[in-house]
Amino acid sequence: MGKGGEGCGKGEMITSRPTADPDVFPAWAKDIQECEKRYQVNKKLGLSSAEVENRRKIYGYNELEKHEGQSIWSLILEQFNDTLVRILLVAAVVSFVLAWYDGEEGGEMEITAFVEPLVIFLILIVNAFVGVWQENNAEKALEALKEIQSEQATVIRDGVKIPNLPAKELVPGDIIELKVGDKVPADMRVLELVSSTLRVEQGSLTGESEAVNKTNKLVNEDADIQGKRSMVFAGTTVVNGNCFCLVTQIGMETEIGKVHAQIHVAAQSEEDTPLKKKLNEFGEVLTMIIGVVCVFVWLINVKYFLSWEFVDGWPRNFKFSFEKCTYYFEIAVALAVAAIPEGLPAVITTCLALGTRKMAQKNALVRKLPSVETLGCTTVICSDKTGTLTTNQMAVAKLVAMGGDAGTLRSFRVDGTTYNPSDGKIHDWPSGGMDANLQTIAKIAAICNDAGVTHSDNKFVAHGMPTEAAIKVLVEKMGLPKGSLSGGSAGSDILRCCQWWNEYERRIATLEFDRDRKSMGVIVNSKSGRRSLLVKGAVENLLERSSKMQLCDGSVVPLDQNSRNLVSCALQDVSSCQLRCLGFAYKDELPEFETYDGGDDHPAHDLLLDPSNYSSIESNLTFVGLVGLRVSYIVSMTAFRIVLIIFFSGELIVLAAAFKCLQDPPREEVHQAIVDCKAAGIRVMVITGDNKDTAEAICREIGVFGPTEDISSNSLIGKEFMELLDKKAHLRQSGGLLFSRAEPRHKQEIVRLLKEDGEVVAMTGDGVNDAPALKLADIGIAMGIAGTEVAKEASDMVLADDNFSTIVAAIGEGRSIYDNMKAFIRYMISSNIGEVASIFLTAALGIPEGLIPVQLLWVNLVTDGPPATALGFNPPDKDIMKKPPRRSDDSLITAWILFRYLVIGLYVGMATVGVFVIWYTHGSFLGIDLSGDGHTLVRYSQLANWGQCSSWENFTVSPFTAGTQVFSFENNPCDYFQGGKVKAMTLSLSVLVAIEMFNSLNALSEDGSLLTMPPWVNPWLLLAMSVSFGLHFLILYVPFLAQVFGIVPLSFNEWLLVLAVAFPVILIDEILKFIGRSTSGIQSSRQRPLKPKSE
Repeated sequence: MGKGGEGCGKGEMITSRPTADPDVFPAWAKDIQECEKRYQVNKKLGLSSAEVENRRKIYGYNELEKHEGQSIWSLILEQFNDTLVRILLVAAVVSFVLAWYDGEEGGEMEITAFVEPLVIFLILIVNAFVGVWQENNAEKALEALKEIQSEQATVIRDGVKIPNLPAKELVPGDIIELKVGDKVPADMRVLELVSSTLRVEQGSLTGESEAVNKTNKLVNEDADIQGKRSMVFAGTTVVNGNCFCLVTQIGMETEIGKVHAQIHVAAQSEEDTPLKKKLNEFGEVLTMIIGVVCVFVWLINVKYFLSWEFVDGWPRNFKFSFEKCTYYFEIAVALAVAAIPEGLPAVITTCLALGTRKMAQKNALVRKLPSVETLGCTTVICSDKTGTLTTNQMAVAKLVAMGGDAGTLRSFRVDGTTYNPSDGKIHDWPSGGMDANLQTIAKIAAICNDAGVTHSDNKFVAHGMPTEAAIKVLVEKMGLPKGSLSGGSAGSDILRCCQWWNEYERRIATLEFDRDRKSMGVIVNSKSGRRSLLVKGAVENLLERSSKMQLCDGSVVPLDQNSRNLVSCALQDVSSCQLRCLGFAYKDELPEFETYDGGDDHPAHDLLLDPSNYSSIESNLTFVGLVGLRVSYIVSMTAFRIVLIIFFSGELIVLAAAFKCLQDPPREEVHQAIVDCKAAGIRVMVITGDNKDTAEAICREIGVFGPTEDISSNSLIGKEFMELLDKKAHLRQSGGLLFSRAEPRHKQEIVRLLKEDGEVVAMTGDGVNDAPALKLADIGIAMGIAGTEVAKEASDMVLADDNFSTIVAAIGEGRSIYDNMKAFIRYMISSNIGEVASIFLTAALGIPEGLIPVQLLWVNLVTDGPPATALGFNPPDKDIMKKPPRRSDDSLITAWILFRYLVIGLYVGMATVGVFVIWYTHGSFLGIDLSGDGHTLVRYSQLANWGQCSSWENFTVSPFTAGTQVFSFENNPCDYFQGGKVKAMTLSLSVLVAIEMFNSLNALSEDGSLLTMPPWVNPWLLLAMSVSFGLHFLILYVPFLAQVFGIVPLSFNEWLLVLAVAFPVILIDEILKFIGRSTSGIQSSRQRPLKPKSE
């Protein structure tokens, strides 16, 4: 149509092999006879059945390979390739063996002993299940890719046309017929155009923003896919025309097959997220620390289970107690359980899951949980242009119609950027409805049009030419003539106005578009029985064949020179905006077709069979208007000055009517999103298959580049980038970067180099050609509305609204989630340090153990869980998107934070051990009376040497009460240090729980005081603390649970003691936070004067 059919076969090549590959026959660069000779086929007869079978043995079937995925067992084993998980597994096995040993001995605590290993095993099973489920989804992108392949084809074999042959049975050399709406079944060379033109929609494969004209003429051998206009590719769709083609590549050798292979390779190279890497590093350090501490604890207690005498200077008479050796080994296991944050995997999963819900509310649908955290450290966004930064939907931007005389124009601004008729309105529209001129515009735009628009999967999709679809959407925005009945009798409500016009005047013949006359016409039969010709085409051609123009009241006046100049000026304005112009005209005088009804037996039908007659039929037109179509899609919204001028009948009548500007506009919200990215320290790179001029103009419009910025070094085509000697140096440039005419291998290379340079890369895209890079990136982001299923399945996150600004909002949410995850990771680790300190002090001092493994497991999994999860609801910092992104190698815990939590951990250890000692040695503490239960007080020296109790003379112990129980030790007073420690052990456990609840308040902010960030800023944390205390009360006051955990109820005074010992942890951390703030302030003030020098 118009000039648009020329020179628009530009796209991106998606093959991973250059055309210089000697194994690839360059069919696009050979004439038809040479292609037939190469493939030993006659285009009229096709291949013989025997030859088809021979070639199938060589080339196989036309289908994509199915890669064998990992077996379920290998996936399960892979989940245990994690340091923390391996530590847990060893601890569980050792605990199980010890529990079994205790059971054989008939120990009264055998139920308690089995709880610990079983719970740990349960954690490992759930973790493995989630991991296998995620891995199992990895290959779905490959399955989705197969769905876009054609299932059937029309083939010529043995001189016979075979319709609906399964596409998988095609072989190289087959002759295929393609028609409008057909999906291309293989990569093929165009042999013959049956219609005047052939256009193929291949944007999802190549990234082009409009359908591409195809030809049967050869092109240069070194042409990229933008220049391969003589080839059609598998998975693309014919939107206009009819042709015969020669199959050149099938299956994995097609361009879509190479994308399939690239997705598979990218899937194999997926890396751990930054957080998982940090946790693995932490696990390795933890393993070393646990090993050293456990060995040290065991060594300092060797004297209790191994003794000897020196005889003649040599050790003799060794005495070994297996029972005590096992006891201290159990202490070492308890130490390991205390050091491992068993609840951390569950809390991280919960926090990420809650994060996905928050993001879903902002239209960011996360498919893989770790992606939530990865977003927070994104440093580079590599964005596709077509469909991501732009709508990839043609749209009318302005309509200019004639006034009351031939010398005036009326201008209407049209909102909207999509195929949704409800997206936007026409400004300054006549209050009385459409006048005759506007009705004529609407009628021609609706009837002389083969496109359609449908609504499916929450998106509006164009069928046919995007330009025609956009014009139909304009008709819907224009509405119906005043007084008409609304809607058609049938059909979709989406195009109800177009339906009405097509029922008002029925189309009975089509004069197909050709390059010579550059127009398309339709003959219609109105309800009054009158025949009319409606035409659209190149404005210059229609002006030459027009003699009249129509005014706004419907009157027709001669198209004089002044009127022609008016139209020419409008045309020049449109052309200066790099818009393709499409004119409209009509003709009422059709004597040859007065009685024509579309039948083959009518004499006028012979005129329609010969396209050479079309120009004479389309003469003496009435010019009605023109439409401006964006050729390269680069016109700024402020530059739209277009004229839809329509012509009517007979002579050229410039209906000086109207002109419409159609475009693939940038999304309105993208400019602000780019500004936000720059403020957040995130670089934006645009990687597109479209041509360079188009992409540069869009990048200037959305703010990637400044309006007058010199971008000669920032904008390269993909081939130029691949030829650079130092590609990383180019990628390190500050500011935005643009890569146009990029192939999938270029996109993958860019992502790979950025990741090697330490960047965390988010890649956006919507097409098949984007899938390999989406898979390779740290986080692949697909478009939910315009995106292909292949892109969605290859991605980590899908944008439900295709809104680029949603990415920026999701990054902000990701940063907030990461900060909160750091808060609860620090909280849980500090709690574990306290538990380790408690057990270590117990072993070092030689007193009875105050905490057993099952109690530590309960604290780590259940009691700590709710507060840690609630920390994930901490409100984000107000300036979170004003800070630069953290690097992926930033440490979770700085040296100062580690020191702080070592101090806190040491206090936790001293408090839990101290309260144990206090109960045994003090009748009161801080004015709190502890003698109410009647327990016997001992000296600290006795408590520290309780193992020698049997040798003490006259050592007696009085009975004491705990709840409703009475503990008596008449038969064995020494059991006071084992069976009688149940009250002291309960106090230790309660102090540990209380301290960790108070410590969760400390974790609200890394450095902020509770005075500036009070607890109620996160009400969920207060609720979680209540839940944790409630759970602790549950195991204290339910007899069965108290027996399982080896604890007893506490009195009111004992609870006062617990709170008195636990509360100082807040004061200690407040002092440490104050020191940290003061230190950082001093460092900042010292660094400030140095800044000018560094600059």
